[in-house]
Amino acid sequence: MRIAALGDAHLGRSYLPVAVPDLPGVNQREHDFERSFEAAIALALAQEPDVLIWLGDIFDRPNPTYRSFRVAQRALLEIREHGVPVVVISGNHDTPRLPGTGSPYSPLADAFGVDHGGNVHFATRATYERVDLGDLVVHAVPQMLTVDATLEALDQADQHRSLDATNLLLTHPRLPQVEPRYADINEIEVDAGRLRADLVLLGHYHTHQRVQPGMWYAGSTDTFTFADEPEAPKGIVVLDTTTGECHHVPLTGQRPLLTLPTVNALGLSHTELRAAVLDRMVDLPEGGVARLYLDGVDPEAYRLLDLDEVREASSALLHLKVEPQFVGVAVGVELPDLNSIVAGWERFVDGQDLTGFERPRIVEAGRGYLDRAVHDA
Repeated sequence: MRIAALGDAHLGRSYLPVAVPDLPGVNQREHDFERSFEAAIALALAQEPDVLIWLGDIFDRPNPTYRSFRVAQRALLEIREHGVPVVVISGNHDTPRLPGTGSPYSPLADAFGVDHGGNVHFATRATYERVDLGDLVVHAVPQMLTVDATLEALDQADQHRSLDATNLLLTHPRLPQVEPRYADINEIEVDAGRLRADLVLLGHYHTHQRVQPGMWYAGSTDTFTFADEPEAPKGIVVLDTTTGECHHVPLTGQRPLLTLPTVNALGLSHTELRAAVLDRMVDLPEGGVARLYLDGVDPEAYRLLDLDEVREASSALLHLKVEPQFVGVAVGVELPDLNSIVAGWERFVDGQDLTGFERPRIVEAGRGYLDRAVHDA
């Protein structure tokens, strides 16, 4: 069988204070990610697959905006017109943090799910699901709330393997066998040895990568931050279950993210600093997002730098971030990690009188704001 799969799309993620020119109020980067997702769907269908798979984090959070929801809904309508069966799992971003709260996939399942006459198998309820598709058995392990629950579901997948068909495992973990570029929210880490199947497709890691024989991260549909290896292409994967071969099909025309050559500013005067910075503003890609480090810059020289002039010189870009690293300024600050911040928030809430309010909802709302703050930083 021929399988087309796409990983993280993060519909609804937005950053940079730039709106779409002809869509007032719509963040440009959010719009970019929507277009990449739609292009990934078109690219996947162009491969004429027997099965199409979504590997989680289609949404950036478990309560997506109406706009994001419509983008996903239109994609499922397009897939339905092609008559291709779909298997969907949830990821660490679009799974509710509390049991019993609504999933963004629930209304989509009501409209497109196989239980309602549709062609989409939704494994988004924090439980193992087996999907039989003739010569292929899909074992879907969506995002769970705990590591123990994840390991239990993976054991179920192992126990339900077919002896007569190809077994494909879908899940969305962090694997220690792959060096992460950054820590993410609500990650579930498991060893690759616990993923037992003939073939394994994974969501979560934003760069396509072969983990070991028969096991691959599909990668994301766009580059969301500089931590996502901007130089690595983003797109979809196509897996042939007969040959066991999986190859990446990159998307084109996405907005470039680039780090400009660092200005080694140690000892430079204001005039020399200005010339060095403006020298970096030549031949910039139209519409790109760029950052420029000023290494060892004198605070006074930086204060005299005309940032309006720099912005004018970089007007081809969508956005430029100048990041000065000042000489002689070395203040060590130990920042708490996300887990300690969340724990502090929960301790704070525990000490408050919340009579008349739903304490779990307040805790969850605070966690959501913290998650967004981490990603917008």
